[in-house]
Amino acid sequence: MIPEPVTRMLADDLASTALGIRLLDAGPGRAAAAMRITETMVNGHGIGHGGYVFLLADTAFACACNSHGPVTVAAGADITFVAAVHLGDDLVATATERTVYGRSGIYDVTVTRGDEVVAEFRGRSRTLR
Repeated sequence: MIPEPVTRMLADDLASTALGIRLLDAGPGRAAAAMRITETMVNGHGIGHGGYVFLLADTAFACACNSHGPVTVAAGADITFVAAVHLGDDLVATATERTVYGRSGIYDVTVTRGDEVVAEFRGRSRTLR
């Protein structure tokens, strides 16, 4: 069962919705989201623009860190691109909570194309008062 705070947050997330990002699963401290690389997401080198891969990972991260209820935002994030993505690729971002300390948290997100890892993302969260 998808936590209600996640459902509510995504209902208002026009950026993710406009890109066709779909929530596959979510629970306490975890989430998985999917997106297909479309022709408008391909850069001048003919490969998927890294910003879209980051956005997919960030959406899964947001769902995982908001699954506990209080409004939580990104305090920072970084990504390592492991392999290029291409037009038509179906990507899945799987976010996992690593630790929560006070109002802060650390989450890892793995982005895959089938069984192949294409990016690794680490997000740092902060719960708002």
